[in-house]
Amino acid sequence: MIYQRRKTTATKVGDVAIGSDFPIRVQSMANTSTMDTEGSVAQAKRIVDAGGELVRFTTQGQREALNMGNIRDALRTAGYSVPLVADVHFNAAVADTAATICEKVRINPGNYVDPARTFKKLEYTDEEYADEIKKIDERFVPFLQICKAHHTAVRIGVNHGSLSDRIMSRYGDTPEGMVESCMEFLRICVREHFTDVVISIKASNTVVMVRTVRLLVAQMAKEEMAFPLHLGVTEAGEGEDGRIKSAVGIGALLCEGIGDTIRVSLSEAPEREIPVAQKLIDSIEECARLRQQAKESIADDTVTIVFHETSWEDLQLKAAMTVGALFIDQLAHQLVIKNEGFAEERLVDLADAILQAARIKFTKTEYISCPGCGRTLYNLEETIAKIRAAISERALHDKRFSALKIGIMGCIVNGPGEMADADYGYVGAGVGKVSLYKQKECIEKNIPEEEAVGRLVQFIEEDMSVSAEA
Repeated sequence: MIYQRRKTTATKVGDVAIGSDFPIRVQSMANTSTMDTEGSVAQAKRIVDAGGELVRFTTQGQREALNMGNIRDALRTAGYSVPLVADVHFNAAVADTAATICEKVRINPGNYVDPARTFKKLEYTDEEYADEIKKIDERFVPFLQICKAHHTAVRIGVNHGSLSDRIMSRYGDTPEGMVESCMEFLRICVREHFTDVVISIKASNTVVMVRTVRLLVAQMAKEEMAFPLHLGVTEAGEGEDGRIKSAVGIGALLCEGIGDTIRVSLSEAPEREIPVAQKLIDSIEECARLRQQAKESIADDTVTIVFHETSWEDLQLKAAMTVGALFIDQLAHQLVIKNEGFAEERLVDLADAILQAARIKFTKTEYISCPGCGRTLYNLEETIAKIRAAISERALHDKRFSALKIGIMGCIVNGPGEMADADYGYVGAGVGKVSLYKQKECIEKNIPEEEAVGRLVQFIEEDMSVSAEA
């Protein structure tokens, strides 16, 4: 048997069970303000009607956490029993409140107790490091007790972009650091006999995401843990690029039997994520078989694979899912896709897009954009379109623009960190305000939103000129 799903324990999230004895669950996250009860309820309904089995909302403060009760009650009155997930960053007390209301609470180990990242090199003695871990224990255990009392599940969700300075000081920006950030919390869960846990380790870089999840699975096995896993490529973007990038990362792991719930994070209406995710799940066994064929086809550093799909989207997803891991593992560096139904030029473009998503070959501007949530204070889709148009126009006259990686982030939570691969970044800083970044360094703060796209392009042009002169 080529495909065999990893065996896990079972986690109960409301009426939905997650784990290897159950179907792979599909979920999404609302991008409405959590204080907008009517809008949030309407969007949750659309997600569920599309096939979503869990819906997550940002709960950045106590008001939002408490209003989750109103959203839940309205959904239940309308006949929707979907479990609700509270997404918490920086405020452990909010997680406590949300645990009394929602079926699951997501916490981020990088900012649950540890302060926000400074992106500076900090040193911790062994004693200081141990003291910080003790703080986690003292704060996390009471939270688990609340979850036990209310039958609330917990998602320990590590993001590449929000590792703490403490973890960074010892492990650097590495898969090992991401895994340890997660394991610190899992060990407490095991010690406290708390088992309703789901884990996620996400990154916008598919190579980092896949290698880190594999490492986590191995470390859990070493410590005799088998918690279910939530998969996603965070900040994947939108359109074809976002779908291909998600299929490369998520698909690589699904074909290896890893993954019990997934989210395809697109910078689009959240209900549009659901059909894409379901297609990935439906294609697992076929793509696992095709991956083996593709691996056997490797010759002269090239993967050659034949598909018979008549749908362009289906071809994109299956091709990316089939060969993604081969390029992530650098078993080859070139790709030839054959399909009689589509022009060779389109197939070459698709191959290039997959190679770019797997970090092998870069042929066009890459946009690392978040899917948006209630923390996003500007119109994400409109802004992405404006930035794309401005950069594309410049690229017609200056090929350097075609080689750029540009991050477009709704807020500061994961912004600078997830833009580690980006040359320049556009990050929401508050209502009507945007900050601009060069890599992880903020170069201009609180620009009026209406000026920010133009200022981003202006800064890129100025910076390129300086670099050329140097």
